[in-house]
Amino acid sequence: MEGAIIIKGLIILGIFAISLTIAAYETYFERVIAAYIQDRVGPDRAGPFGILQPLADAGKLFFKEDFVPTLADKWLFIFGPSLAMLTAMMTSAVIPFGDSILYEGKEIFVQAIEVNIGILWVFGVVSLGVYGILIGGWASNNKYSLYGAIRAASQNISYELAMGVSIIAIVMMSSSLSLRTIVEGQHGGNWNIFYQPLGFLIFLVCSFAECNRTPFDLPESENELVAGYHTEYGSMKLGLYLFSEYVNMFITSAVIATLYLGGFNYFGMDWVSSQLIGQFGDTVGHNLATLLGTIVFFGKIFFFIFVFMWVRWTLPRFRYDQLMDLGWKALIPLSVVNLIITAAAELSGQALIVNWLGLAIFIGLAYAYSFLFTKNKASI
Repeated sequence: MEGAIIIKGLIILGIFAISLTIAAYETYFERVIAAYIQDRVGPDRAGPFGILQPLADAGKLFFKEDFVPTLADKWLFIFGPSLAMLTAMMTSAVIPFGDSILYEGKEIFVQAIEVNIGILWVFGVVSLGVYGILIGGWASNNKYSLYGAIRAASQNISYELAMGVSIIAIVMMSSSLSLRTIVEGQHGGNWNIFYQPLGFLIFLVCSFAECNRTPFDLPESENELVAGYHTEYGSMKLGLYLFSEYVNMFITSAVIATLYLGGFNYFGMDWVSSQLIGQFGDTVGHNLATLLGTIVFFGKIFFFIFVFMWVRWTLPRFRYDQLMDLGWKALIPLSVVNLIITAAAELSGQALIVNWLGLAIFIGLAYAYSFLFTKNKASI
């Protein structure tokens, strides 16, 4: 029992350590990818190939002067970035990073905590993250910071609605709010993305908005608001805001992979597991299979992190009215349509066929309406 508790503690510490390490090196790889896309030289000074650049950035932020503006609300000014970082780190607690570890006959999940409302935990904690931005922007007593905070609040609320409805479709299919149960339901290549292509796209777009990533980075928007909600911040308080964005990007990628790409499941998983168990025995073989599943899961996470960075250096920033129109006039209606199609598919007993058939019918109706509307407008 004592050994199992120690292993569980190591898993929890490992998840937090990996989250922080990956978030730190996301800053490095974003610069490398940006340099490649823009055909220029990336970081190449700090260590071989610039690999120590995140450590140099951390040292620079840590040793810079820490100040609080004279007219700012001191304690809220400090609390804002702390809350943003806290909520970013709390989200990873319920994500199943792997199957389980066998130790002395006990099965230990590769997950910090397993709760039967895991998806509500993620959604609730992510929703709290905007308060860190809102408090920091308001406490700064700077009009640019306040504008950025207001934008962040309205943007997150708008896109959380569409994201929440797309999650309801997943819950409807899985009959559970537990992330582990959702992952286990996708075993054998039965991934939710095959049943929910529209829901996947909606969730992905909303994730960009929730993470304040380009083209949804209106809360920071340098050409309008200098730096937005963190204009008055410096030193490690600024570092916490910037770092929490990268932690959120890592966690969001993990959630997308969990909900739609099977989490730690992969094609041929049962065959690989049986081969490992046959060669190394039940305990060692099972643990090696779990390790391989975890590696596959991180591969999916890294793919979505790359997509986040790719989009940032490809698409221009939206205008604010375009951003709000997309959320309220496009994504929310589409998420409702997706929910109706999913409900019909689940009642039919032929979920895969009816989901794609319903999506095809909707696309056909939307195209016909668009054609008729354009034709009538042209005749007028």
